[in-house]
Amino acid sequence: MDLQLKDRGAVVTGASAGIGRGIAACLAREGVRLAIVARRESVLNEFADELVAEGLARPAVIAADVTDDAEQETVLAQAEAALGQVDILANSAGGRRPSGLTASDEEWEVAMTLNFTAQRKLTKRFLPGMRSRGWGRIVYITGKSEPPRVSGEFCAKAAMHAWAKGLSREVGPDGVTVNSLAPGRILSEQMLRNYTDADRAEHVKDIPLGRYGEPGDIGRLVTFLASPAGGYITGTVIPVDGGLRRYQF
Repeated sequence: MDLQLKDRGAVVTGASAGIGRGIAACLAREGVRLAIVARRESVLNEFADELVAEGLARPAVIAADVTDDAEQETVLAQAEAALGQVDILANSAGGRRPSGLTASDEEWEVAMTLNFTAQRKLTKRFLPGMRSRGWGRIVYITGKSEPPRVSGEFCAKAAMHAWAKGLSREVGPDGVTVNSLAPGRILSEQMLRNYTDADRAEHVKDIPLGRYGEPGDIGRLVTFLASPAGGYITGTVIPVDGGLRRYQF
């Protein structure tokens, strides 16, 4: 199926590993011109080399910390210089930070910035171009809104869902869609680092499909949502979790 994405321009954050890398690979295979963003430049270059070895176009590599306002401006400038225009923004940067009930205000601020504020600010930088052209796709990689404990990470994801829903209503008339994907247990670098084989074997018991997801499971849905075929889907939170979650958002 031709998703009609050839030569569209896309920025993918958190693209050095895991879900972000899976998203970028899926978009590249559909002929999307990419700018891949993360802090680890050497890892981004290795990934770019792998795409070239696969016969795909080399993406623009942008080493940046998206929690820093000045570096966000660099991302915008370098992406537009490399791609001409950015039609698709996939926000996959994020992660866990200490932010429980007894965490300091500073720790909470870091968790909220990483998982909400940075994505909001980066989106605002790319939105004017999308709106002026009458076409754009924004996808956030978020998470569940059923927190098992007090956590800045979960609070940030709930904030992102509210932001994305409101944003979808404002920019929909301009041809821009906004969606959030809530991954379940995805076999990523972070998951391998945080859980043992025994932990993962136990987790699988709660997943109706009986397996961890792969980054490509997220990437393929992002690619569909970025295409004209997904153009009537906006303002949603879509679980991609093998049936793990018992309740809707």
